[in-house]
Amino acid sequence: MKGKFFPDERFRGYSWKGLQKDLISGIIVGIIAIPLGMAFAIASGVKPEYGIYTTIIAGIFISLFGGSKFQIGGPTGAFIPILFGIVMSYGYENLLVAGFMAGIILVLMGVFKLGSLIKYIPRPVTIGFTTGIAITIFTGQITNFLGLTGVENKESFISKMAEIFRHLYTINMYSVITAVICLVIILVTTKLLPKVPGSLLGLIVSTVIAASFFPGEVATIGSAYGEIPNSLPKLSFPDIDLATMKNLIGPAFVIALLGGIESLLSAVVADGMTNSRHNSNKELIGQGIANIVTPLFGGIPATGAIARTATNIKSGAVSPISGVIHGIAVLLVLMIFAPFASHIPLASLAPVLMIVAWNMSERHVFSYILITRTSDSVVLVVTFLLTVFVDLTTAVEVGLLLAVLLFTKRMIDVQVIAKALPNVTSKKVETQIVQEGHDCPQITIYNVEGPLFFGVAQNFQQTILASIKHKPKVLLLRMSRVPFIDVTGESHLSSIVRDFSKHGTVLISGLNSQPKEILKKTGLYDIIGEEHFYEHTGDALKDALARIEQTKCIGCSHFAFRECSAYSQDSGIVPEKKQVFTVVSH
Repeated sequence: MKGKFFPDERFRGYSWKGLQKDLISGIIVGIIAIPLGMAFAIASGVKPEYGIYTTIIAGIFISLFGGSKFQIGGPTGAFIPILFGIVMSYGYENLLVAGFMAGIILVLMGVFKLGSLIKYIPRPVTIGFTTGIAITIFTGQITNFLGLTGVENKESFISKMAEIFRHLYTINMYSVITAVICLVIILVTTKLLPKVPGSLLGLIVSTVIAASFFPGEVATIGSAYGEIPNSLPKLSFPDIDLATMKNLIGPAFVIALLGGIESLLSAVVADGMTNSRHNSNKELIGQGIANIVTPLFGGIPATGAIARTATNIKSGAVSPISGVIHGIAVLLVLMIFAPFASHIPLASLAPVLMIVAWNMSERHVFSYILITRTSDSVVLVVTFLLTVFVDLTTAVEVGLLLAVLLFTKRMIDVQVIAKALPNVTSKKVETQIVQEGHDCPQITIYNVEGPLFFGVAQNFQQTILASIKHKPKVLLLRMSRVPFIDVTGESHLSSIVRDFSKHGTVLISGLNSQPKEILKKTGLYDIIGEEHFYEHTGDALKDALARIEQTKCIGCSHFAFRECSAYSQDSGIVPEKKQVFTVVSH
């Protein structure tokens, strides 16, 4: 059973020994995934078995078709707010449609190689909505933790909290005792026995205690949702029409974006733990295939699960086979032990999700970004507040838009468009030495620094045209520190060239590869003339000095260049105490 039988490079060098390791790690992760799958489903507003179906189907398909060797896929806490909102607004059937559409979007993202782009979503945005999701999950479990009755499901955070406060008088101490027992077992197990699945142990012990000492006093999965079937449902295609697709395209896109982010973050964590490298675009395709198939069996959207993936690695996994075994293990448990799962108290599931929320809250990173008091802090807080008080879709949209706007402002702030002259002392062309009475009337030099894009292009054009009204013979643009030009920047540069070329010559030095490529594609490179582009400023200045009218130098007292002394000698002016500047090679 060597790697040659597997065309997928993730299985290269696979052996029976590797299968043994994958078998152990897959069973361990499968045991951990069972309570989480049910808890995530219930918190998303659907029946617990749908979380189990997702764990099985998505877990197997993500491992088979993804781009990471160690990724464990399934339902995750990150999806809870968006899935709950879809169920409340559109119903469970339309949730299946949204998940199916999200799968198609993910596949397309992978096919068009957008995997690397998702990595560039600003960290304040991801931390903001992740922490907001954690708050939503945690507060959403207060009802089950306290055993409150009569509480209606509300999509709005404020309405949800108000509903909880109105029903605090219905608190069930048996539920609180059950929840506290489960919580303590999880915390103690995590601390003292890290290899033991604390959430499963907590569920079992608290369930046994509740059933033995106060039977019928706490709500259970069976009393709230009925018996859990011990088999997978039949394959069924959701009803999809254009009107439904139009209504769900927004939620589907958010599911796809969130799933893509979560899965790639998980894959990066796996890479760091194993010194391996995942294929981001293939991972998106695998996630997409899983989310296309899972709704056909009634499952909810799935993505890569960071905690379960890390556990998979720590348990000794060596290939994606461990993820397949994890799905099969959950299927076997479903077939054998499904009737017993109905006796699990909802109060026992509450601390499981609260621990998940606490672990995913990114509280340390959140506080770190917050105390910087920069524009990143603004993006973080806005994304966080919108996630909690509005919805995840709005939070992601506004967070990304705000991040783009603030980034644009930063680029504008660092932009330098200033007149310059050579400094004989530093041997550089500098801006601070240009003064009134000390600026060559025939050669105008500009230092241009920073990207030349839509945010600064107009200011770039206006600044230069406003300062060359005296119509010098040569305009030299030093652009070695311009890493990027977009179409807007090129358009404004073209306007400068056309305007200035009516009476003078434009020279450009140090042009980088990306700006040069843009100018060639638009034809501006040929309009300026290849002979007017120089790698070094010194060569460009020699050309510029050769183009001036020396008769106009007679009587000039600026002495901007070394040659000025000779050009103005007929006037009898001596450059006394004037800095004499030389042509530099920079």
